[in-house]
Amino acid sequence: MLTSIADQLNDQLASLKAAHAANPMPSTAERIDRLKRLESALLAYEDRLVSAISDDFSYRAPGESRNFDVTGTIAAIRNTRRHVKKWSKPRPVPTALHLKPARAFIQPQPKGVVGVVSPWNFPIFLSIIPIAEAFGAGNRVMLKPSELTPRTSEVATEMLTKTFRSDEIQVVNGDASVGAAFVSLKFDHLIYTGSTSVGRKVAEAAARNLVPVTLELGGKCPLLIGEHADMKRAVERLVYSKYLNAGQICIAPDYVLVPRQKRNELVSAVRAKISEFYGDYATCPAYSAIINDGHVGRIERLIQGARDAGAEVIQSTSKSGTNARKISPTIVIEPPLDTALMKEEIFGPILPVLTYNSREEAQRIIAHNPDPLALYIFSNSSEETEYWVRHSKSGGVCVNETLFHVITDTLPFGGVGASGHGSYHGRAGFDEFSHLKSVFVQPKLNGMFLFNPPHGKFKHAVGRIFRKLV
Repeated sequence: MLTSIADQLNDQLASLKAAHAANPMPSTAERIDRLKRLESALLAYEDRLVSAISDDFSYRAPGESRNFDVTGTIAAIRNTRRHVKKWSKPRPVPTALHLKPARAFIQPQPKGVVGVVSPWNFPIFLSIIPIAEAFGAGNRVMLKPSELTPRTSEVATEMLTKTFRSDEIQVVNGDASVGAAFVSLKFDHLIYTGSTSVGRKVAEAAARNLVPVTLELGGKCPLLIGEHADMKRAVERLVYSKYLNAGQICIAPDYVLVPRQKRNELVSAVRAKISEFYGDYATCPAYSAIINDGHVGRIERLIQGARDAGAEVIQSTSKSGTNARKISPTIVIEPPLDTALMKEEIFGPILPVLTYNSREEAQRIIAHNPDPLALYIFSNSSEETEYWVRHSKSGGVCVNETLFHVITDTLPFGGVGASGHGSYHGRAGFDEFSHLKSVFVQPKLNGMFLFNPPHGKFKHAVGRIFRKLV
């Protein structure tokens, strides 16, 4: 069975590579056409996609799906479409004085066929944006959507196969065994979004074929409330970003760090804001469910483990909820750092609250885990903000905000260390899926003969002059 899957996938990849070989440098018009078709398809299928996502989750807030999976994706497509002509042009670079009159430039060139492995938590946003940027760079695409969102994958497959020719994009559906075969293919580039543990396996499979890979992973993203923070503002953004999609976001704040003397103020404000945003969470149309029973069990074990370790657990109550996969917005006060809650990425609606007395103590807590995908800083002090930007290591930083760096298309999005490597979005995505070819052009009249042997006194003297010029 596995052999037949591998053979089938290799045949699909071979057909895309043949199409690329026949047209290795698609025109700007061709790229823009693909992007326009992609946007039109997304708009035409919006309602079906939103419904399918909700079905896969047992309930997904429609506003979340429309705002992020649809609107956020359309914004990225349009940004690439607006700039692809400029990004595709040769980029002149300076030539050193001793090499003149030669000139040099960088020519962006499509890599070929890009493999995209997308996750379940934002199944459209995290599959269509890489496709759009790969198209913008002139590539063909093979997509492997998550098997945990089968209804969404079914609708997305129909959307893409009806919109594009089979020599432009192919979609591969299947379970983990299909995914393993997929990431073992000899792509020209592979992008994977998901967990760090699976990311390691993807990197190993890609390395066997020397396939360049972009890994967008996760980790424990801290939200730090500084000594000079506006608490009201910090709490509003904290609650919004922590419980959006029921916490199932790789860049959600995984825990909050607050000055010890402000802990009670923070907890009280968070509880009030949860009530304001979600009320009876189980019936609230703005509050989403967990993707499946397995993840429900995992999240409940994290909560129980913290409770068993002596942490205080605060949960909302529901009067009439019937969806068993909606988990209460949860606050856990001072969980020990050696609990699973503080060692694993939570990916659920649990907010651990930790306290600190000094910046150095906060730094030690953050350093307890690998470098995160995002760090959030709340402070009205430019000195305090600058300190944390300079003295922290993370894929990205937001100051007095959360999440929204991910939809700022002028910023590269990516991790560092265990939270991933490589980056995309906007120009960074175009470059990630392009080979930036170095081109050195030498005119007929030049001084390169001065480097030819034999090397007598005159050429040694010229060499000393060159040394002063380099």
